[in-house]
Amino acid sequence: MLNPFDLKAALAARHGQHVVLIHFPIALFIAGAAFDFVAHWMKRQSLAAAAYFNFLVAAAASIPAMISGLLAWQWQLEGQRLKGTLLLHLIFGVTSGALVCVVWLIHWSARRARDEKLRLFCLPLEALTAVLLAVTGHLGGFLSGVNGPG
Repeated sequence: MLNPFDLKAALAARHGQHVVLIHFPIALFIAGAAFDFVAHWMKRQSLAAAAYFNFLVAAAASIPAMISGLLAWQWQLEGQRLKGTLLLHLIFGVTSGALVCVVWLIHWSARRARDEKLRLFCLPLEALTAVLLAVTGHLGGFLSGVNGPG
């Protein structure tokens, strides 16, 4: 019988915490990017503020999501060398998580400096990060068996 207080069993379950946690930063970032694009298009500060706070929470939520993925690798696969789709998922996941944090840092700096050009520079980076998040999620879907054999 499983012990309900066994932390390792709870975090390393087949549908462990990584699968649950990862949806928050993805959804928050994509919503933030949509708010930011519309804010630039319509010149609305309220949408820019919504984008900023979405990026803030997405950056904060991406940290435990990445940690849970690394812990799942260490506990489920006992730290064995990664290859193929799992290696790509790890590389894209860490890269997209870092880019989510970079986007928020750029927005934070732009808010402090009141520099609209810095925020404008961020739009292509937001689009790139959203695409990278989608590819990472797609690879994760294959690994979990949602998108095909896994």
